[in-house]
Formats: sequence, structure tokens, C-alpha cells
Amino acid sequence: MATKPHDELQYLSLLRAVLDTGEKRPDRTGTGTVSIFAPPSLRFSLADSTLPLLTTKRTFLRGIIEELLWFVHGATDSTLLSKKGVKIWDGNGSKEFLEKRGLGHRREGDLGPVYGFQWRHFGAKYVDADHDYAGEGVDQLREVIRKIKEDPTDRRIILSAWNPADMPQMALPPCHMMCQFYVHLPDASDPCAPRPRLSCLMYQRSADLGLGIPFNIASYALLTHMIAQVTGTEAHELVIQLGDAHVYKDHIDALEVQLQREPRPFPILRWKRDVPDIEDFVYEDFIVEGYNPHPSIPMKMSV
Repeated sequence: MATKPHDELQYLSLLRAVLDTGEKRPDRTGTGTVSIFAPPSLRFSLADSTLPLLTTKRTFLRGIIEELLWFVHGATDSTLLSKKGVKIWDGNGSKEFLEKRGLGHRREGDLGPVYGFQWRHFGAKYVDADHDYAGEGVDQLREVIRKIKEDPTDRRIILSAWNPADMPQMALPPCHMMCQFYVHLPDASDPCAPRPRLSCLMYQRSADLGLGIPFNIASYALLTHMIAQVTGTEAHELVIQLGDAHVYKDHIDALEVQLQREPRPFPILRWKRDVPDIEDFVYEDFIVEGYNPHPSIPMKMSV
């Protein structure tokens, strides 16, 4: 029986295609990119607790988890992450960057109504990163969880971060714009049928293949596993569709090194405890076993 190709090979093949056939384009940061538009979807199995954490370079797992928990709690203050040693939003939250965006009236670290705000308070009026938004706006994340439990065949199980009305207030408009969840129902006539399975389709308008996409793959895989945990389903598959898939010119040499490496088995995600509420997850709940990646490859983030 033929062995299924490693899921990470899809990512490596996309890198190769962009480097070999991509269009050279200027970009917002001034760095320059090589880009293709709407490549084939990437599909990652989440079955048997698999976590698609890339292995051809070490990925900053703690940063991915802490950022995801920050999203889940609706936070918009990048200093909360920075204090934990997760500096990925520091550039976009700096006073200099905010001033360039016309947001100089905000304190450093106040990113505006970015991802977590839209997930938990869509439509609420944004005040600042310190305001208490409890009960304000549409809690899309809670609604996703409710539908998976109560109406699993609903075709509107969607989480959207794209809110045109709020775009001028955001330090950075969302790159991973929206995702849709799909519940695979078991055979009702089979008393031994497994639990319902949960898949996620994510659309990303702008995809930094060197630095961002390894984060995004793992983040949405973790989110799907988390939602599966609190809804009594089993995580099944993550599908990612990209719009502008690009490589920054100053990442090309590093990615050529990564492309020489062979993928290793993906790790397994275990839970330290049963978590009934999506807001109750803490970093220590995530136990990742068997992660044995190749060494990290430094790449500069363009802001």
C-alpha cells in the first residue's frame, strides 16, 4: 500500500513554485516580494491529535499558543504578549508605526480592533485597548461553538476578522481574514459510529510564506483542536486557501536552505485536562509530544 506523502511537502512545493515562477512585486513594507495568486489549497490532517507544526525549521510554538489565547480573549494590546517574551506584534504596535498609520493618538501597543476584537466583539465601537467590551458587539467565537453543538449542518459557521468599517482604526488589517467550520456527521444508523469530526477552512488574503504561514498553519490547527475539545467533536482537517502568496526578497536565501531539508513526523497534541469553556484554556493545557524539527532559520520580519 502506498504511503501518503507528508503534508508538509505541500508547503515546500508552494515555496518552490513561488521562487521559480513568482511575479516580482513591490509591497507596502518596501522590501519587495516574489508572489503568485491563489495557489492550490493546502490540506493538513488533524486526525489522531496530529498538530501540523512545520518540521523543516523550528517554529516558535510558545508564541503561536500565546498569540492564539490572546485572540480568544479578544485582546488588542500587544504589550500583553511582549511581556511574555512574544515580540511578534511589537513592530506593528510601536509608536512610530502607529503614527505612520495615522493612529498616533493611541498609546504604544494599542493595535486597534484587530483579530481578537472582531472574533469576540464584532460591530462594537472601539474605544481603546484598555476598555472593557463585555457584552458589546457580536461574539462570533461563542456563536461558532453554539452552532457546532446545536446546529452542526449550518453552512454559516463562520468566524470573520474582516470588517471594512473598522479597517482605518487597525494597526494592521487582518491577513487571515475568515474561517468556516464543517461538522462531519457520523452514520446515525451505526451504534458504534465515532464522534462527529470537525474541519476548518481558512482564507488568507496575504501570506508571508517564510515567517507568517508556518505560524498560521499551526494556529488554526490549534484553534480547531480547541473548538473540537469544547464541542465534543474530533479535529479532522485544516484546509487553507491563500490569496497573495509571497516570499519577501530578503527571505529567499533562508528558504533555499529550508527547501533542502526533509520533513519529519508531525507532533501530537495532548490536553493536560478537559476544558469545557474556550476562555478557560491556558498555555499549560497544551502538551505537544514528539516535536523534533530541523534547526531554526532566522528571517527578518518586514513591517
